[in-house]
Amino acid sequence: MQEKTLDGRVVLITGATGGLGTSVTAAFLDAGARVAAVDRAARQEATEYLAPIAADLSTFSGAQSATEAVVARWGRIDALVHLVGGFAGGQSIAEMGSDSDDATFDRMMNVNLRTAFYMFRAVLPGMREQQRAAAGRILAIGSRSAAEPSPKSGLYAASKAALVSLVRTVAAENADRGITANVILPGTMDTLANRAAMPKANFSQWVPPAQVASLLVHLAGDGASAINGAAIPIYGGA
Repeated sequence: MQEKTLDGRVVLITGATGGLGTSVTAAFLDAGARVAAVDRAARQEATEYLAPIAADLSTFSGAQSATEAVVARWGRIDALVHLVGGFAGGQSIAEMGSDSDDATFDRMMNVNLRTAFYMFRAVLPGMREQQRAAAGRILAIGSRSAAEPSPKSGLYAASKAALVSLVRTVAAENADRGITANVILPGTMDTLANRAAMPKANFSQWVPPAQVASLLVHLAGDGASAINGAAIPIYGGA
């Protein structure tokens, strides 16, 4: 059994029922945290330590209502683990020229950047008011593409690079209150959705979601208090 390194901590996880979210939610529960599992639909069964919350994070009011629901139940939020994201690609920048390409740009920025911006805005005021040595942890999932863009995925890479910049800004602005902010940059993750999309790939080279989850648990704990503003690669065997 995993050591209860987060015993009693209150953790809000967005995208909690996705391919990565399921592993992350389980890891935080195993570490002793009280988990608010936020997604578009509350699919899980509530327990003493798990509170499923349905929310639309495409608006600030949705992010704020999810945050308020957690605080109403447990009094505070110690860590935000933001997993919401999406991918679209297949064309070079030079090939883009239609209204649908503009829509793809908006979709990538909305799902990969705007939702994070709204969640950070929603949780940070409460974290800054907490009078504790380690007042809060902000964690997000970026992408290897943010640091190493590849052809025909430019809009996705740009949105993830903007997320990295946003996380680092949060880190710089809130270090005075004991709040840290970090972003993980995984390569292709070994999820059911990715296997279905790329059935001929070498899955052994992909990143196991459980390893990403373990890293997030570590970053949320006291042992990672000196890690702030980091963009941490986890690329797998590729």
